[in-house]
Amino acid sequence: MTYNDKQLQIISAAELRFSDKGFDGTSVRDIAEAAGVNVAMISYYFGSKEKLMQAIFEQRTQHTTARIEGLLHDDTLTPFEKMEKVIDDFADRVVEKHKFYRLMICDQVIEKNNVIAGLLGDLKKKNADLINKLIADGQQKKIFKENIDVAMLMNTMSGIIMHSFMGKDYYKNYHNLQHLSEEQFFELFKERLKKYVKDIFKSILIYEG
Repeated sequence: MTYNDKQLQIISAAELRFSDKGFDGTSVRDIAEAAGVNVAMISYYFGSKEKLMQAIFEQRTQHTTARIEGLLHDDTLTPFEKMEKVIDDFADRVVEKHKFYRLMICDQVIEKNNVIAGLLGDLKKKNADLINKLIADGQQKKIFKENIDVAMLMNTMSGIIMHSFMGKDYYKNYHNLQHLSEEQFFELFKERLKKYVKDIFKSILIYEG
């Protein structure tokens, strides 16, 4: 779905408020004040707080589908390089949109709202089907192993990256990286995380030898 500038302004403000105060702790008036609009405008565009939350998930996840669809038609990359791009893109977005991913992981609204839960399930299924096509291409070229559990593979990627990001302070303390600026740490952490997941994917996907 395409949103206009005013809708994107409201979505961005709602994402920040939901991330800071949780879904239940955020009122439509809070969002309206943060977005610099009146409450009636939010009702006009989205209808309810639940529908606004749904719009956040739609807007923040549609990029993934477009990105994977683009990789399917890219003949300049090997099958594994395409998988590496999927990992890079997901890790970059988790770092860039960490408030949204914290919201997705921590807020119980996902469990409470069947519409949002269904939306997420549909998006995950659609993206897994596209990833399956990437893997099938690698299998046809005798690069990837057969019988890959795509759903488990994608759970591995998302689980490791999101859980690791949630525990980034532990990682910083464990490796004594407190001397780094926040920007420096994020960059180092992100690159190490990408490499770790790529190594796991390589062991799962590619034939030894």
